[in-house]
Amino acid sequence: MKTVSLTIDGKKVTAGEGENLLWVALGNDIYIPNLCALRDKSEPAAACRLCFVEIEGKEQPVTACTETVTEGMVVNTRGEKALRLARSAFELIMASHPVDCARCTANGSCELQKIARHLKVRLKTKRFKKLLRELPVDDSNPLFIYDPNKCVLCGRCVWVCRERLGVGMLGFAHRGFQRLVATFGDEPFGNFRCHECGECVTVCPSGALVFKEGKEAKVKLTKIRRRNGK
Repeated sequence: MKTVSLTIDGKKVTAGEGENLLWVALGNDIYIPNLCALRDKSEPAAACRLCFVEIEGKEQPVTACTETVTEGMVVNTRGEKALRLARSAFELIMASHPVDCARCTANGSCELQKIARHLKVRLKTKRFKKLLRELPVDDSNPLFIYDPNKCVLCGRCVWVCRERLGVGMLGFAHRGFQRLVATFGDEPFGNFRCHECGECVTVCPSGALVFKEGKEAKVKLTKIRRRNGK
């Protein structure tokens, strides 16, 4: 693969020609907000609309996850147009997301908190009307808890379950504001046999999927981590 040189936020970097811009930036410690990206996906989902950047020569901001690097590319991740689009997308996500960080298991490791700090946007946005779904929490699985109210519909868990693991227990159900991640027939998670690998929980960025803290769950989680060499 041919090596190319490019500039991101004034920093000179090198990468393989045709590599994904988002991963090149992240690999060089240049943070670009994202929720739906997974490195081993062959095609980007481009669903969260948070990774906007400005590229010299392009009139409008573009999503970093859909761009490939080229020789001499000049990228600005902090351009005002790009930030305005990313902030709007983030505030729309948070308009239907319950914010109760103090009582959330993901507090401190939540990607939403990191994005809010980076974009300098409050988690409790007042720009858009708050619309909460108030769906029941599913704790039927022995290993993890699923709170659909905290789901940002990034699709990471769906892709991992279907494509990486070949299990296919998870999928998207319904349309519009009612859209959510669910099992077939919208049955409780505990009604289905899965690998209990914890991969769906590991890739969740928002605290919608979290490991249980009981003794049985901890034993299973320890086995998973040993199996994965962690």
